[in-house]
Amino acid sequence: MVQQMVLDTHPTLLGQDQAIALLKGAIALKRIAPAYLFAGSPGVGRSLAARMFIEWLFCTDIPPEKHSSVQRRLQQGNHPDLLWVEPTYLHNGILLSATEAAEKGLSRKAPPQIRLEQIRQIGQFLSRSSLEASRKVVVLEQAETMAESAANGLLKTLEEPGQATLILMAPSVESLLPTLVSRCQRIPFYRLTQENMESVLRQTGHEEILKASSILAIAQGSPGAAIAAFEQLQAIPPDLLSQLGKPPKTLRKALELAKEIDKTLDTEAQLWLLDYLQHSYWRSLSSPKVIKQLEQARKYLRSYAQPRLVWEVTLLELSRVAVAV
Repeated sequence: MVQQMVLDTHPTLLGQDQAIALLKGAIALKRIAPAYLFAGSPGVGRSLAARMFIEWLFCTDIPPEKHSSVQRRLQQGNHPDLLWVEPTYLHNGILLSATEAAEKGLSRKAPPQIRLEQIRQIGQFLSRSSLEASRKVVVLEQAETMAESAANGLLKTLEEPGQATLILMAPSVESLLPTLVSRCQRIPFYRLTQENMESVLRQTGHEEILKASSILAIAQGSPGAAIAAFEQLQAIPPDLLSQLGKPPKTLRKALELAKEIDKTLDTEAQLWLLDYLQHSYWRSLSSPKVIKQLEQARKYLRSYAQPRLVWEVTLLELSRVAVAV
């Protein structure tokens, strides 16, 4: 009853039957693991599945008349036994989520990450007894962004979680330390079929994306990625996109474009732009060297290299490759 009641409140989780079956089975058998790894591409339903699973956990041991109250508190993000951890930016000694940084209009020159301070907050949260539910739950989005010190700190928590369950979200098993993976039960998430993609985008009011073939190609079966890509595309100046339609032909143009990208776009937008250019240049040039160069740029940006320098080197190399092609 509890499982069906909660599932009906989340009609957009399509294409993840195996994950749903595994999570429902854990509830039915009352075999809740101390930690789970929701492994799969972003935007395919991991967060939605986590919210479903948490509702199931919190509603299992309470009377049916209280289920709606639990659901409402979870939707509002104020349930006392749930801690949802997101990667953060560090600004003037204060940790800010991506949403908070955007609201403050902050220029973000490095990707966000889960920091050691946040892992310590998890320990403090779990050290207190649960207030309403039978257990506490901690969710770590983009767990792959943890620095080594944070990952090592989390490892200690996973060894002795107490009466709690931790949910780590990451794109793959390989993106986390093996010591973390070994302490989690893996729940696989898969990219959606074209039919399910269309259903999700229609249900969420994003029918216009179905007409953007380039966006759908970049998303590769991830509705969340398609929505994020569409929003990013609208935010990038059309003139800049037009100039990047082909690799720059001169060194001067490469340097000018690098300066404009660094000035106009934050790091998250720059990372998305690399996805866009990989898809665009592969269609027009079919050059593995170009794709490899853009992938190298992504690694540098994620390693917190100076963005303008990354783009200068990348576009200068692309100008040489484009001439050769």
